[in-house]
Order: sequence, then C-alpha cells, then structure tokens
Amino acid sequence: MRHKNGPFSIRKRIKSFEYAINGIVLLCKNEQNAQIHLLVLSLVVIFGLFFEISSSEWISITIVSGMVLLSEGFNTTIEYLADHVTPDFHEVIGKVKDVAAGSVLIAAISASITGAIIFIPKILGWLAFMRFTV
Repeated sequence: MRHKNGPFSIRKRIKSFEYAINGIVLLCKNEQNAQIHLLVLSLVVIFGLFFEISSSEWISITIVSGMVLLSEGFNTTIEYLADHVTPDFHEVIGKVKDVAAGSVLIAAISASITGAIIFIPKILGWLAFMRFTV
C-alpha cells in the first residue's frame, strides 16, 4: 500500500526520530522556560525517590510533567512560526501567542496541584517524624 510519503522505509522512520530528537534538543537548549520546567521536574524526581512514591503517584507525575513539556513545546512552535510569518506586532498573532502561553500556565498549575497533593502529606509526615526523633 502506498502512502503520500511513498512506501514504508526503515530509513525514513529512523530519520523521523532524528528530527524529533533534534526538536527536543532545540527546546531544551534554547528555551529558558523549558529549562525551568526540566529543573523542577528533576527536583520532583528526587523528591519522588526520597519519599518512595507509589506507582500511581509516579504515573500522575509522568502525565502532568508530560503535559507541561508538551504544552511548552507547542507554545514554542507557535512562537517560532508566528515570528517567522511576521516579526512585526500583529494583534491576532499576539492573541495566539497569549493563548499558547496560557495553555502552558494551565498545565503548570495542574502539575503543581498534583505535586502538592502527592508531596505535602509526605513532607508533613516526614517533618513530624523528624520532630519526634530529634
């Protein structure tokens, strides 16, 4: 069966992974907000290992962290494309960029709430334990 990109090719599939990895590298190297998200994610992983969170808690962390990084990637994509289309201010493009940035904020708030639900009880329990053992 022929597809619009021609017949199936392992070489083309490998090349598509190279493009995707390049996109991830560009996002992580060039976007300060993505770097901040990755730093926070690193701290969350350290806390998760320290508090030995459950499998379901790891799944929740994985999903919300993925949402944040995914939305940051889409936001960056929209910004690159919009800036390429017109580097000058344009009201509609400004709205598009604002909505994309707002989507990242929604994902980050969701991730923060998830983290708070998981970690606040564990931190409070650890503090109470430390108070009574010192």
